[in-house]
Amino acid sequence: MYDLCIVGGGPAGVGAGVYAARKKLKTIFITDTFSGQSVVSPDIQNWIGEISVSGADLAKKMENHLKHYANNIIDIKQGEKVEKISKENNVFKIKTNNSEYEAKTILITTGSHRRKLQAKNADELEHRGITYCATCDGPLFTGKDIVVIGGGNAGFESASQLLAYAKSVTILHRGDSFKADEITVKKLSENPNITLIKNAQTTEILGDKFVTGLKYKDTQTGEEKEIKTDGIFVEIGAVPTTEFVADLVELTEYKAIKIDPKNQKTSQEGMWAAGDCTDGLYHQNNIAVGDAIKALEDIYIYLNTK
Repeated sequence: MYDLCIVGGGPAGVGAGVYAARKKLKTIFITDTFSGQSVVSPDIQNWIGEISVSGADLAKKMENHLKHYANNIIDIKQGEKVEKISKENNVFKIKTNNSEYEAKTILITTGSHRRKLQAKNADELEHRGITYCATCDGPLFTGKDIVVIGGGNAGFESASQLLAYAKSVTILHRGDSFKADEITVKKLSENPNITLIKNAQTTEILGDKFVTGLKYKDTQTGEEKEIKTDGIFVEIGAVPTTEFVADLVELTEYKAIKIDPKNQKTSQEGMWAAGDCTDGLYHQNNIAVGDAIKALEDIYIYLNTK
C-alpha cells in the first residue's frame, strides 16, 4: 500500500515526486516516459534557471533529479501506462499495462496531447517549420513571416506572442467567425503586421527539408489558395489525457479534470490533479510544476491529519 500514486512523468509529476521524496511519502511514480509536450522543442528559453535548454535535455535533467532523491521512497515504474483507476473502500486501485497497485491518494499529472493538423505533409514537416508551442519556439522565427492555424483564444494569444519576434503573422481559421474573445480579435486586427483569414481550411504544407508555404481551401468558394511562410504554429486545441479516470472524477466538456485552484483537489476524495490535464486557466511548464507542488503540500497535510 503506497501513500501516494503519481501518474505522469512531465514537469508536474517530477516536481511533485521530488517533494514527495523529501517529505518521505511512500510513493509509486508511474510514467510511460519522462517528457511532457515540450520534449520536442529544440530550444526552451523560459524554464526558470535555464537560459536555454532543449526539450530532450530538460526531460533527462528532470528524470535524473527525481532518481537522485528517490532512494527507497519513490518506486519509479517507467515504461508503464495507467489504463484504469478505481476506488474500493477508500483505497485506490491502479491498473497499468503491466501490473496493479494500491494507494491512499492519487495525483494525476498526465498532461494533454495536441490535436494534430490534418493536412498533406504535416507529419513529415513537424518540427521542421511546423510547431505546436509559440512560447517555446517563437524566438526561433525572429524576423520571419509566419502563420498561426486556429482562430480561438489560443491561436490569438500565440499570434500576440509571436508579433514580438516575427516580421508578420497570418491567422487562418476554418470557420466563418473567430472563436476568440471579440476584444482580442479587434485589438490584433488593428496591428499592421497581422492578417486575419477566415473560411480557410489548410489542405497541404509546402516544403522539402523545411516549411516554405501552405495551401488552403476557401470553404465558401471552394477556391484553393497558397501562402508563402517560414513557419506554421498550430493552435487547434489539445486533448487532456484523462480517459483512465473518466468514471471517477468530474470532467469538463473538453475532458479536462475539474480542480479547486486553491489546492488542486478534484471532485473525488483523495485525488488531486495538476498541469495540462486540468481545467486550470493557464498551461505552461513552470505553472504545472507550481500547481503540482501545491497539490503535494495539500496531499501531505491530508495524509497526516486524516
